Amino acid sequence: MTSTPITLINMIRQTAWAHSLTATQMAQVEQDVVERFVPAGGYVCRKGEPVDCWIGTIDGLLKMSSVSPEGKSITFTGVLTGAWFGEGSLLKSGPRQYDVVALRDTRLAEIPRATFLHLLDNSIGFNRFVMTLLNERLSLFISLVEYDRMLDTNARLARCLAALFNPHLNPGISHQLKISQEEIGYLCGASRQRVNGAIRVLEDAGLVRAEYGAITVLDLDGLRRFQG
Repeated sequence: MTSTPITLINMIRQTAWAHSLTATQMAQVEQDVVERFVPAGGYVCRKGEPVDCWIGTIDGLLKMSSVSPEGKSITFTGVLTGAWFGEGSLLKSGPRQYDVVALRDTRLAEIPRATFLHLLDNSIGFNRFVMTLLNERLSLFISLVEYDRMLDTNARLARCLAALFNPHLNPGISHQLKISQEEIGYLCGASRQRVNGAIRVLEDAGLVRAEYGAITVLDLDGLRRFQG
C-alpha cells in the first residue's frame, strides 16, 4: 500500500522554522511558495545562474556539485526529503556557485528571495534556523576537504554516508535511508562496483547493514570515525 504524497502546504507547516513564525508571516509564506517538479537527471539549478529563491525538497534526492572549467567534478553533498538549501547564495549578491541535479524524480518547494529576506529580518526564530544551517554547512565543507585529502575510498564513503544523517541539514531522517548503491556512488564520486566493495567493508565493521534499495546505519558515531 502506497502512502499519500505530502502536499506543499503540509510540508511547509511541518518544517522546524515554520513553528517560529507568526500567523501573518506563515500566511505570507503559504501565499508565496510554489511547487516545482524536476525529473531524475534534471537540473534544479545551475552554477552561474542568478539566485531568486530558497529551495526545499518535498520529496526526492538531489546532488549538490560543481564542475571546473577543466571538466573535473566534485560532489559536495546530497540533499534529502525535508531539507532546505540555498540560503548562503541568497545572502550574497553574486550568481550561484554550484549545480544541483535530481538523482530521482523530485518535488521542490521554492520560496522567493523577497519572502526569505523578510523572514530573516523579522523572525528571530527563522534567523536562528538559517544561522544553524550555515554553521552546519561550514562544518560539512571543512570536513569534506579534510577527508578528501587524508582518507582512503572506504573511509571517504563512510563519511559521505554519515554526512547524510545530519539532523539539521536533512531533518527527519531515520537510521534507515532508502537509497540505491548507484545513488550512493553519484553522491560519493565512486563507481557502483567500488561502492559495493566499500559497503561490504562497512558491514564487516558492524557499522551499516545493506538491504535492497536501502542502507541502515547501525553505528553512526563509528561511521563518522571510520578510518579504513
